[in-house]
Amino acid sequence: MKQTVFRWIGVLSVVVTAAIASACASDASIAPDGATASPKRMLSVANVSNGNRLPDLTGCEKLAAPAGSTLVFSALGVGVQIYRWSGTSWVFVSPLATLYADAGRHGQVASHFVGPTWQSNSGGTVVGTVAERCTHDAASIQWLSLTAVANGPGIFAKVTFIQRLNTVGGNAPSTPGSVVGEEVQVPYTADYLFYKTP
Repeated sequence: MKQTVFRWIGVLSVVVTAAIASACASDASIAPDGATASPKRMLSVANVSNGNRLPDLTGCEKLAAPAGSTLVFSALGVGVQIYRWSGTSWVFVSPLATLYADAGRHGQVASHFVGPTWQSNSGGTVVGTVAERCTHDAASIQWLSLTAVANGPGIFAKVTFIQRLNTVGGNAPSTPGSVVGEEVQVPYTADYLFYKTP
């Protein structure tokens, strides 16, 4: 009887270990097309002397936040980039995305739409103006830095600077449209970082 009990305990231990390993292996980021994204898709941060956790901007250093800025909020944006066919090219119209509190897409915190505008669940908004662009990966939309003007309460209340980083997807189609005015929605994800200055 004791041998049977010990044998079952051994089997249970193997099953539990396998389940834990499987759960860890599946903890990967998912790209808009359902594929597992590469590890560099996740927000890469480094500790700096002033205590802020700042993103890795290797190759895109010109997107850095102004000196003295404090990172107040970051979120994963999941949505689409909308383009319209002009007859000769695809023209960018606007983004349409949902911002989540973490890479697991938990906690919807804001929406992102034309402007570019971000609106928090509390109703506060921040509107950005592109300051710098960087092509980090030609297969995805550019990384951006934007100056920003906030309005209203909530997480964006004091935001003055925004970065769009770690983009996946979102580029305009490579094939022509069929009729003038045709619109397409191209899936994308990006990390959005919101800063305030002193």
